[in-house]
Amino acid sequence: MTARAQAKHIRQSPSKVRRVLDLVRGLPVDEARVVLDLTNRKAAATIRKVLDSAIANAEHNEALDADELYVAEAYADEGPTLKRWRPRARGRATRIRKRTSHITIVVAEHEEVA
Repeated sequence: MTARAQAKHIRQSPSKVRRVLDLVRGLPVDEARVVLDLTNRKAAATIRKVLDSAIANAEHNEALDADELYVAEAYADEGPTLKRWRPRARGRATRIRKRTSHITIVVAEHEEVA
């Protein structure tokens, strides 16, 4: 059984978010929370909220035990890019791309190997 949570249109580039997600992928949720609390990156706070939401979804919707959960999947997809312009010399302009992310975290129970 799995449960998931998503945060869309997060105003941070997916490459920066992926660096933090790589730290927690595959960890038990208690360990993942500690790692996120000690990580000194902006994305860590948002990822912590998404992780807490996924755990709450697992407990409430799927009736899973929170102590038995681990981060099965964690990925950041690219959201829509906001396009802005910066004035340059001689009347020209340069495009500034403000990237957004869609963060998805899937938690699952550890399966007993028989």
